This record gives sequence, structure tokens and C-alpha cells, in this order.
Amino acid sequence: MENLPLYVYLFFGASAVLALSIFYIASQNSKMFLLVVIGWILVLTFLSLSDRYTPTKSLLPIFPLLTVPPTILVVALFFIKKGKEFMQNLNVKTLMILHTTRILVEVGLFFLATYKVIPESMTFEGRNFDILIGLSAPVIYYFGFVKSTLNRSIIIAWNIIGLALLFNVVFTTITTVLVLKQPNFALGYFPFFLLPSVIVPIVLFSHLVSLKKLFQLRETNAM
Repeated sequence: MENLPLYVYLFFGASAVLALSIFYIASQNSKMFLLVVIGWILVLTFLSLSDRYTPTKSLLPIFPLLTVPPTILVVALFFIKKGKEFMQNLNVKTLMILHTTRILVEVGLFFLATYKVIPESMTFEGRNFDILIGLSAPVIYYFGFVKSTLNRSIIIAWNIIGLALLFNVVFTTITTVLVLKQPNFALGYFPFFLLPSVIVPIVLFSHLVSLKKLFQLRETNAM
């Protein structure tokens, strides 16, 4: 990773901080969220410095650790009481703004691909079209929540498309890690590991919570 210039680290780090800050605001400044995220990042930072988990040629040694625990947490929040209370306090409008950070993430991935530490297939020049959600998020936010001229079904459809594009990115990453074994080990180093371990779970959770609340509102209005 010595060949990466400082601006790539700073850009990717700033993207992660922005995403976490917006979600923190959406959570009504939840101290629990802040403690969990900071603790999780510290654990991963420590492990990323260990020889056992250092991905010198492949992301495979650390990939399950980066992705499995946060995925389990996201699912669990929909079933436990504290999780449901946490979701109840989340602001859907702010969650919509959060998706604009996907533009910065995609530009960051492009930088990494330029320096050959992730495959091109994981960028918008390859099979990653996630940037479209980031670019369209301000439009959906403005017409859906500021002007209130968008039908709620359109906002629901947009979130579903956002989920589909996110799963496409995850699938592409998994295939490059497990099947094609292309170079993508940058995501095992700080701050780049924040993408699969923090940012992707937060984006996933934001879409799911937004859909849950939007469906509830539609059912309420129907009644």
C-alpha cells in the first residue's frame, strides 16, 4: 500500500466520516450508535495491523470479519426491542441525504482501481453502478420531501433500486475475492476497510429502514 498517495487516504477517510456523521444526525445523535461504531472501528484497526489479517495479496483473510458481524447486527436490529426503538427514531429525510455520500465512495474506489489495488470491475467503469443512486439522491430528496411532489411509490421504488445496486456491488466484491481472486486487498487496510465493514452496512440499513417506514406510511394513508 506504499504506492498510494496521501490524498487517496484522506479522500476515502473523509467519505467515511461524512457518511457516519449524517447517519449520526439521522439517529437523533444516538450515543449508543457512536460508541458501537467507534468500538468496531478500533477493533478492526487493531486487527488490520496484525500479520494474521494483513491482506498482502488478497482480501480473503479478513473479508468475513469485515462483513459478517455488521450484517448480523443489521438483521438483529429488526427483531430486538432496542433495535426497533432505534429505528423508530431514525429520520428518513436525513437518511436520504446520506446516500449522496455514495458519489464520494465511488470516486474513492476509482482512485484505488487507478493504483491497481482493487479491480476495475468494482468501479463505475466496470460493473458498479452505485454512483447513480448517489447522483439521484438529491433529486429524490428535493421533490420527495421538500416539494412533496413525488408519489411515495416512486420513493419506495428508488430505495429498492438502491438496494439492488448495493447487492450488485457486494456480489461483484465477493466474486473478485472468492472466485476470480483479483487484486482487491486495499479494502483490508485503514481507512478503506470502512467501506465493507461500516459504510455498506449503514447504507443497507438506511434503505431497509426507509422502506419499512415508507410502507407503514402508505398503509396508514390507505386506511
